[in-house]
Amino acid sequence: MTRVTLLTDFGTADGYAAAMAGVVAATAPEAGVEHASHAVPHGDILGAALALSRYADLYPEGTVHVVVVDPGVGTERRALAARIDGRFYVAPDNGALTLVLQRAERARLVDITEPDLVERASATFHGRDIFAPSAARLARGGALDTLGSPVHDPVLLSVPQPQRTDAGARGEVLEVDRFGNLITNIPGAWLGSGARVEVGRDPVGELRRTYGDVGPGEVVALVGSTGLLEVSVRN
Repeated sequence: MTRVTLLTDFGTADGYAAAMAGVVAATAPEAGVEHASHAVPHGDILGAALALSRYADLYPEGTVHVVVVDPGVGTERRALAARIDGRFYVAPDNGALTLVLQRAERARLVDITEPDLVERASATFHGRDIFAPSAARLARGGALDTLGSPVHDPVLLSVPQPQRTDAGARGEVLEVDRFGNLITNIPGAWLGSGARVEVGRDPVGELRRTYGDVGPGEVVALVGSTGLLEVSVRN
């Protein structure tokens, strides 16, 4: 069974996410629709890119990942469909695919211009009228090239990069997750045993293995599940 995942900033109160799922279900009833998240902060393209990067490669090849965090909906920004390392992606051309593209070995992208999709689309809901039906076509085995013409210059976000220094490494917080963990851009592989962490000039202490290595309410630095340095408060 082909899977279609949905990642948006729509929330679940207004039925927008369900509208997209309904289009996929009606067009490709054999596909399974999975709601990755609809709680990306409104308009947070980097947040969407980070969320997508956590799960996209864990799904089998042939999966169709849909991302709709789209503050430029209805403008001249392009709508993309892509095949990246065996999985399909459908998203606005605003940088939401940055992280999966940066680590990709193979990528082919098109600008979705197929008239049946574009000419009748609402100017404010491309998720329902362009992205969901495009995803459904791909889930049914449709060829990527039937959706539009090739794209060689997708928009990429300028994601802050960590730096190695004489004293160790310097980076910055990319995201605060729903637990309040500060997720940095510093790879855990850069940090040796006994590494000590500071936030600004405030010492956090020695790198720990997990949250329970400190007492409740204490600050802790550790390497999280994505392999990046995180700073957290237990509980």
